[in-house]
Amino acid sequence: MSKSLRLSEKWFRRGLWLVALVFASFLIGLGGTIVGDLPKVEAPLELDNFLNQPAAQRLREQGRGERSAAEAADTALAQAQLQRSKARSETRAQRESFNNWLATRSVTQRSEQDPEVIARTRALDAQQRAEQAQQRAVEAQQQAALDARQAAAQTQKQLDSMETAARAKLNEEMRRVEMRVFLYRLALTLPLLAIAGWLFVKKRKGTYWPFVWGFIFFALFAFFVELVPYLPSYGGYVRYVVGIAVTALVGRYAILALNRYLERQKLAEALPDQERRKELSYDVALARLAKSVCPGCERPVDLKNEKIDFCPHCGIGLFDRCGACSTRKSAFAHFCHACGTSAQASQQAAERALASLA
Repeated sequence: MSKSLRLSEKWFRRGLWLVALVFASFLIGLGGTIVGDLPKVEAPLELDNFLNQPAAQRLREQGRGERSAAEAADTALAQAQLQRSKARSETRAQRESFNNWLATRSVTQRSEQDPEVIARTRALDAQQRAEQAQQRAVEAQQQAALDARQAAAQTQKQLDSMETAARAKLNEEMRRVEMRVFLYRLALTLPLLAIAGWLFVKKRKGTYWPFVWGFIFFALFAFFVELVPYLPSYGGYVRYVVGIAVTALVGRYAILALNRYLERQKLAEALPDQERRKELSYDVALARLAKSVCPGCERPVDLKNEKIDFCPHCGIGLFDRCGACSTRKSAFAHFCHACGTSAQASQQAAERALASLA
């Protein structure tokens, strides 16, 4: 078809296709923004929305208090252990000193040192009692720290159990929201696809065809591309079912169009030669001739063979003679390429010549 168009017309058509693509790109951008913002119609969901807020808050505060108590108990335990270590060191030092002193006394055997033995023994006993007190303090702090940690763990366990139940409700509600948002998107894109189908059938060859094709590109992109990232796990079924339905409708339309075309061709081939040429568009005839096919039946014809003036398949005239200069020319040409006589004037001249011979 493009070979039969004027040069300016070719560029205009290319420009109009560019308009269609630019129009489609802006529609796609707008559609993508709308589709991306559709989830905002639903309120954002959080875990706290599905918790018993007073009970959860009480457990959280209780857990914080118990963790603080556990940290304080650990700090006190560390201090108690340090004091116990000091007491043990002092007891060990006193015991060694006492043992050394006893060894010295056993050598000298001085009786006046007996009161000092008693005093040193009492001091060592007092130090051991202090060490035992520190040991009891350490054990008490260990028990306090253990109780605090166990209480914090029990509180955290209760809170985790509550949050697990709430998380299950959250996931269930998120699936419902996902389904609703998907239906919103489907409700937006499916009508666009239907409108695009109607425009393709009714308006694709109209005056404003660039905008029609731009909208068709946008609708196809919105449904088969924009919708895909937002499909739920079962959304692929929707995509494939709609794809099958669209393919079936387009296929049915193509089959019916082909049958109608064949019927028209049969009826056209039954018409007289002159009438058939009048019904053929000039641009369509030139485009078909450029492809070496018959303008009437679209079957291949060897147009380079100068002996072929008529289609061997349907009989339509392909070449005739100029009525003014008798040059062989295309039967569909508006003017003779040799003398420039119009086809209408050439036909009138030929008719007059035939009338004079008669």
